[in-house]
Amino acid sequence: MTIGKSNRQFRKKGRKQKADPFLKKVWYDVKAPNIFRETQIGKTCVNPTGGGKTSEQQLDKRMFEVSLGDLNKDERKAYMQFKFRVEHVSGTNCFTNFYGMRLTNDKVQSLVVKYHTLIEAVVNVKTTDGYTVRIFCIGFTKKDRNQVKKTCYAQSSQVREIRRRMVNIMIKESNCTLKELTLKLISESVPKEITKQCQSVFPLQNVYLRKMKVLKTPKVDVDTILKLHGFETKKKKETGKKVNRKKKKRGGNKKKKN
Repeated sequence: MTIGKSNRQFRKKGRKQKADPFLKKVWYDVKAPNIFRETQIGKTCVNPTGGGKTSEQQLDKRMFEVSLGDLNKDERKAYMQFKFRVEHVSGTNCFTNFYGMRLTNDKVQSLVVKYHTLIEAVVNVKTTDGYTVRIFCIGFTKKDRNQVKKTCYAQSSQVREIRRRMVNIMIKESNCTLKELTLKLISESVPKEITKQCQSVFPLQNVYLRKMKVLKTPKVDVDTILKLHGFETKKKKETGKKVNRKKKKRGGNKKKKN
């Protein structure tokens, strides 16, 4: 036996096992607007009501990001990431609205090519329903079919003209509601129009709306959010019976002073 050691066996103090925090969480279904094929985005969890905050207040303005490939079940458009924000909570459903879009980093990096001119344009627009949106556009010059020259650079005057046309088309196409603007993003009609209009200045290729984000949102009613999700809310007109009131004559029977 070594010096300084004893044969006593010490009991270890029992440590309390920590409870899993997710067992107390409340789960909600996240819903996207009905303009997409798949409206069920997924599920989200939140702490139960307590501490002066309800679970609905904790979920308010929560952000979600989903690819368009999952929303429309089309893998060819998986490079587009859509952002949604919770606007209303009822029961176990979180009703969201469109809040932005961006291209994935690998898609943007794959577009960049040597010996070509990159042209970008940024503009702030306001939709007809009061949303202020910032749109980013990107495009690249294109070689002719029978071109022998290695480079394909545009002159600075041509770049300015293309950028001006990009801005004008984005302002024109965004003169609509936010719902119609998201439909244009899905169909990619704006980049096609830019490619067509700029053909006379310099042929373009790989034109995309690189990013789009909502800067300011107006006050939105619950009914408008529910309409985006396919719920019809009919307001009943209050109809009552007419009441005939007797009009009092002004300056009626006044007492005569003696």
